[in-house]
Amino acid sequence: MPIWKTPVSVEILNRLGADTAISTLGIEFTEVGDDFLRARLPVDARTRQPYGLLHGGVSVVLAETLGSCGAAYSCTPGSRAVGLDINANHLRAATAGWVTGTARPVHIGRTTQVWQIEIADEAGELVCVSRITMAILAPR
Repeated sequence: MPIWKTPVSVEILNRLGADTAISTLGIEFTEVGDDFLRARLPVDARTRQPYGLLHGGVSVVLAETLGSCGAAYSCTPGSRAVGLDINANHLRAATAGWVTGTARPVHIGRTTQVWQIEIADEAGELVCVSRITMAILAPR
């Protein structure tokens, strides 16, 4: 059974990211499942740090994008989802190609949500694991 309380699709999410940090970094939503979102990010000149590795902060941008969108579309219509805390463990370097992030809820409550995001390289090896806590604010 889908967790989404507002209609969501790859097309909607990619339009939402137009002319933002999301599109600037090349993040592309690729899949919406019943209880997950997936997006990919190129490892290129926009996203590498000076030593040629995927920048850890960029991994966090991907994670926060996925977790925030997941929270926004799974809360009561009219409510707002805002980030409270995010952490990331960088497990393996990525130097080229694409990484793909998958976000799944750990907890969907009335006032808070927690999302787990796993980011993997093209070989399926984990590059980063992240967890974001979101506050759900009542409609104004």
